[in-house]
Amino acid sequence: MCNKREKMMQDEDLGGPVRKNVFSQGIIRISQIYQRYLDLWTPHVISRWTFALFLLVLFILRVFISQGWYIVTYALGIYHLNLFIAFLTPKIDPAMDFDDAEGPELPTRSNEEFRPFIRRLPEFKFWYSVTKSTIIAMISTLFDCFNIPVFWPILVMYFITLFCITMKRQIKHMIKYRYLPFTHGKPKYQNHEDTSRG
Repeated sequence: MCNKREKMMQDEDLGGPVRKNVFSQGIIRISQIYQRYLDLWTPHVISRWTFALFLLVLFILRVFISQGWYIVTYALGIYHLNLFIAFLTPKIDPAMDFDDAEGPELPTRSNEEFRPFIRRLPEFKFWYSVTKSTIIAMISTLFDCFNIPVFWPILVMYFITLFCITMKRQIKHMIKYRYLPFTHGKPKYQNHEDTSRG
């Protein structure tokens, strides 16, 4: 009887970690496949943003046709606005005093070396967050508990006001510290010898 009990305990001990190991291996495998597909999407910027805009249009159609879920729409709009501001902001804010900051800074004079604009939120993460949040918002429209009755024109006016104030502050910041959030590569300068020959 004791031998049977000991054998059962040994089998349970052997079976427990194996089951956990199979489960964790399955999770790791799924995350690797998911990451592989994300990596495949990375170089296709236009396709990615077309897909994100398609999802956003589907969400807006869902809200428009059902005449509800205005709070979810407002929350999604505020989240996308915050993502957009982070996308336009430099990684190291020139407004802060970074005397001992490590990393590249924005050039302040025209004779300084060109440095590309490094964003606080990279383009891929911006796209990924927009897509993920739009999918979550679409799933939220399947539940009536998120369909809170609200007078939607007030939300629209508040969002427009918030957008204008936020963008005005961001544009003033860009003018004050003389940076553009969009660069298309390092500028090319002509050699003085080449210009003197022509």
